Amino acid sequence: MDNDIKTWLFDILNSINEIDFYIGQPRIFQNYENDMRTKRAVERNIEIIGEAMSRILKRSDQIKITDSRKIVDVRNRIIHGYDSVSDDVVWGIVIKQLPVLKTEVEKLLAE
Repeated sequence: MDNDIKTWLFDILNSINEIDFYIGQPRIFQNYENDMRTKRAVERNIEIIGEAMSRILKRSDQIKITDSRKIVDVRNRIIHGYDSVSDDVVWGIVIKQLPVLKTEVEKLLAE
């Protein structure tokens, strides 16, 4: 794996860790929904994750990450369709998809 891909994988992992920090414990949707700064910080980190994933996909088709194309699509939706981004959708990504992505990225970085 080349160094750029490793850098982008680290960017993804760092963004996931930041999201985990911002959301905190316990994970309560109403706390997220009512905190504009946290929502914007989470959305920004999802944008970073999507951009890093886009760069990885352009560089190599050998890196296998679940729903990698959807990750890029979410990034584009947040950036270009910011007015149609649902808190419920973002929360679902944080709770369901990011833990899977984190595990996959950690595994790739350990190789």
